Amino acid sequence: MQWEQLLSLKRQGDTGKRLRKEQDDTRLGFEVDYDRIIFSSAFRSLQDKTQVIPLSKTDFVHTRLTHSLEVSVVGRSLGRLVGKKILEKHPYLQEVHGYQMNDFGAIVAAGALSHDIGNPPFGHSGEKAIGEYFKTGRGQMYKGQLTDKEWQDLIDFEGNANGFSLLTANRPGIEGGLRLSYATLGAFMKYPKESLPKKPTPNIADKKYGFFQSDAAFFQEVANDLGLIPNKTGDDIGYERHPLAYLVEAADDICYTIIDFEDGINLGVISEDYALEYLIKLVKDNVHVEKYKSLVTKEDRISYLRALAIGSLINDAVDVFIENEDAILKGEYPYALTERGKYTAQMKDIINISIKNIYQSREVVEKEVIGYRIINTLLDTFCTAYNNKFDGSDSNYDKLVLKLMPEKFITEKMSLYDRLLHICHFVSTLTDGKAVLLYNTITGAK
Repeated sequence: MQWEQLLSLKRQGDTGKRLRKEQDDTRLGFEVDYDRIIFSSAFRSLQDKTQVIPLSKTDFVHTRLTHSLEVSVVGRSLGRLVGKKILEKHPYLQEVHGYQMNDFGAIVAAGALSHDIGNPPFGHSGEKAIGEYFKTGRGQMYKGQLTDKEWQDLIDFEGNANGFSLLTANRPGIEGGLRLSYATLGAFMKYPKESLPKKPTPNIADKKYGFFQSDAAFFQEVANDLGLIPNKTGDDIGYERHPLAYLVEAADDICYTIIDFEDGINLGVISEDYALEYLIKLVKDNVHVEKYKSLVTKEDRISYLRALAIGSLINDAVDVFIENEDAILKGEYPYALTERGKYTAQMKDIINISIKNIYQSREVVEKEVIGYRIINTLLDTFCTAYNNKFDGSDSNYDKLVLKLMPEKFITEKMSLYDRLLHICHFVSTLTDGKAVLLYNTITGAK
């Protein structure tokens, strides 16, 4: 892969290449991507979507919105640091094409900002709830009418693929068509493959999938324009990652590892002693002992250690990327950056503590159970009503149910797959609170 092609400013609907030197330096083309994401309603809805603690009323617990903003900040730092080294190694990128260190930072920041934009209510359990409605719930009835890949899209519903749809699809009811640069879309595409075959290799890029069948044509257009390396044969679609997708992934890994841990400490489900035991391994080379001792509150002490830990992990990820740049550009680096850093063991230890004390805590489990019931009910109610409408068998109740959907979502979807995916899109755009409200309305509960 070639950097000058990977850094494409081309946007959806453009007919030719767009170059960095054509842009107004007061507002870089890649910075426009960040702005468009920030102002989208799909991004705003993340303020009421679960990060770790569903429906939490605690001020300092992160939502998907605050998590995404923090990931974008870390992503910008990663991008700039890597960009500086890339430009030093390949000076023609700056001298001939006009790329700057900040271009790399802006691309990774935008990709990181949008990395969770397709997640449904109630966190990752929301993804599983959508998939299980079709795999083991009443949605099983539709299997025989769909292709294998269409069915896999539904039973293994994926927030990353949904995010690509939200960012790119010009379809009624979906806030897409943001016209992001192909470079930013490439950085966003952590899993550049379709839902089948399912994880055929140990390659990190095959861990999940990155687009629905309805978006396959445009996904291929973006991948081919960027010069991504195909890694599937026959009719299957799959590519090696855009190099900057590694940095978006690293930013997310760093933030959820350290900041979810911090949330657990502030909630009191992880003791401060654990923070010292685990975080000190990341910051021992940078910690200012006297400054740490002068901090009075637990929150201030943990905040100080968290900031240093994130800094250590950023520098480590940059080192791993630069050391493996050649392999990454050849499509021969099948690992996450945080899997090959000097702090990999320490990150795994922190994640294991978080799994035990936070992700599997009673509060989280109870609310995930509620989320399953809510999503299952919404999908069943709306899929039934929507399909009955197109079959001409809709009852008055079905008509009333569809009035609960915003008018922009009532569109002509003749394919069963498109109709089912359309309802999944609708449910996925709901905030946690709106999903609860709709559930209460449908069931007659308070």
